[in-house]
Amino acid sequence: MKPVVAIVGRPNVGKSTLFNRIIERRLAIEDDVPGVTRDRLYADTDWAGRAFTLVDTGGLAEGDDPLTVQVRRQVEAAVREADVLVMVVDGQAGVTPADEDVARLLRQANKPTILAVNKVDDPRWDGVQYDFFRLGLGEPIPVAAGPGRNVGDLLDAVVRALPNPAPAAGGGQAEADGGAWGEPAEIAVAIVGRPNVGKSSLLNRLLGEERVVVSEIPGTTRDAVDVVWRHGERTFRFIDTAGLRRRSRIKEDVEFYSTVRTRRALARADVACVVLDARDPATEQDKRIAGMALEEGKACVLAVNKWDLVTKGPDTADRYREALSREYDFLPFAPIVFLSAATGQRLDRLVDWIGRVADNHRRQVPQPVLRKVVDDALVVHQPPSARGRRLRIHDIRQVATRPPTILFVVSDPDAVHFSFQRFLENVLRQAFDFTGTPLRLVFRSPGKGKGRDRDEE
Repeated sequence: MKPVVAIVGRPNVGKSTLFNRIIERRLAIEDDVPGVTRDRLYADTDWAGRAFTLVDTGGLAEGDDPLTVQVRRQVEAAVREADVLVMVVDGQAGVTPADEDVARLLRQANKPTILAVNKVDDPRWDGVQYDFFRLGLGEPIPVAAGPGRNVGDLLDAVVRALPNPAPAAGGGQAEADGGAWGEPAEIAVAIVGRPNVGKSSLLNRLLGEERVVVSEIPGTTRDAVDVVWRHGERTFRFIDTAGLRRRSRIKEDVEFYSTVRTRRALARADVACVVLDARDPATEQDKRIAGMALEEGKACVLAVNKWDLVTKGPDTADRYREALSREYDFLPFAPIVFLSAATGQRLDRLVDWIGRVADNHRRQVPQPVLRKVVDDALVVHQPPSARGRRLRIHDIRQVATRPPTILFVVSDPDAVHFSFQRFLENVLRQAFDFTGTPLRLVFRSPGKGKGRDRDEE
């Protein structure tokens, strides 16, 4: 395990800016509004030959409102798991009572702590760091996270404080490189949905801990939060995302960047777990989000949350399933799981389905088997004709996974009607388990540059 370095401090001192500067990419949202970061954000990085995991945390503030209390719990959890702490203060603001409260918490943690005096980006601020000696955390290091001033000096101090590296153990390369048949070592799952459908509650229930902040206030989650979780022999990387609002309702810069990060999270996932509210499971926004997952070619599971709040009869689930199948007719392959994040009902079934659709998403079918299945089907369903000539299929082979992509080399791609594409997709789905994943069928004429491609997802 890499050592863990946690960045802590009161709100709006530049923790996320420093985090992004060190990892050299804009993973955390930066904004002048205090309290933007709420959950713990993790990223692997290195300096001077030492690799470590950096953690960005929300601002520690006083207050007993539920959101402030949960953010504080997140920070305290980060402090407990960290090997080294970096406390960030605002050099231009001087020492504040809130800084003293944070310093008191870190002294009690009794862990190596580096004090970063941020926003010292002008010669007229030189020397302000000495006032922060009274926090009792050692020599302050003046930095300017935005332009990167003295960040290298700060990282030198961090590396000196890291525990000595453990001797490298043998083995483990197979897991790092992936499983059999080139399977990835982990399954990336983007938990997506509109605000307040229970995405963060679902993740916390799966993990068995308060890993992300949960609130009834829509829009609580703002960053895309990665959490790695081992379940049996499988490793999942859950990406908890901000709730996607309709574009007309996105007013704040923070919400705009949250939306951008949600789209990026979906792009790097294998599986989209689309969370719906059982009390209103088929809004236009829900369908738009599910459509985004389909456009990205992701495996999909429809997770109908808050099932415990639905009044049920003997056929309630069947009626819901039929209604959802009609509303999400563009995702006929996606399994539907009725669950409750609050009670834990059917979460084990959800995890099983996620694993299964991820396997199907990277399923590879040998070329001879593909050919035989399609040839047998064409005995009873002849290919279409165009201009008096029947379509000929010269070759069939799978050319990609995630999602499975089947190339058909045909005599005339323009003669491939939509209904024939659907027929071929149904044949493949009946012959092989592609539950939960879209299929891409590509039609191409023989020879390079001849004809044109036609894709069907």
